[in-house]
Amino acid sequence: MELSLKGKNALVGGSSKGIGKAAAVELALLGANVTLVSRNPERLAAALGVLDQSRGQHHDFLAADFAEPEDLKRKVAGLLATKPIHILVNNTGGPPGGPAADANPGEFLAAFHAHLICNHLLTQAVLPSMKTAGYGRIINIISTSVKQPLDGLGVSNTIRGAVANWAKTMANELGQFGITVNNVLPGATMTGRLDEIAEARSAKSGISKELVFENWKKEIPARRIGQPEEVAAAVAFLASPAAAYINGINLPVDGGRTKSL
Repeated sequence: MELSLKGKNALVGGSSKGIGKAAAVELALLGANVTLVSRNPERLAAALGVLDQSRGQHHDFLAADFAEPEDLKRKVAGLLATKPIHILVNNTGGPPGGPAADANPGEFLAAFHAHLICNHLLTQAVLPSMKTAGYGRIINIISTSVKQPLDGLGVSNTIRGAVANWAKTMANELGQFGITVNNVLPGATMTGRLDEIAEARSAKSGISKELVFENWKKEIPARRIGQPEEVAAAVAFLASPAAAYINGINLPVDGGRTKSL
């Protein structure tokens, strides 16, 4: 099975921490040259230092805010002037929690721009180099909510669904060029965002954060919370040559929690 990414260049969003960082680490271990993208230059520099370089790779980073799509587009254009991108991992932090009925319309618009619009701008930017190479992997980190909406995450549920349908449409259009578009759907994964959600649930319900986590574990057949590295392994496989005929799918990485097929 061909998993080597030697000679391939990857652009990974939200990669200063959490699932994005873990995905960057796995891609580097397979031989890719990785460009990290996130808001915080200090965290990016720290993340850069842990990427494998044993195959002679060169890694770098872009400090950019997904809340400012045009600035992100400009900075990525500068990167593409220096090298092609073969692997794009679209990933950024999720919107605040809360019921959909209570959400301000502005919350939907902000999430739409940070997720779908930025994904689209980045994809449009990298497509020419992917088509030239005859090799492209676009992998979107979304949520299991595209299969089963999650309570208390109304804005996120809505926007993730839009991204999933956008991705399936792009998969249909781009498959002929050797470009695949797939979605990885993390379940409960031990990240800063999950900890924030647990804190909010604890404050609202009056139970301890520890009990919130224990209740979540009971809903998962694996009876544990996932690790970022486990989601990253799925991302790395989908980025590899071995996954060339996997296109347009939603892949849950959730310990079996999602009830639908």
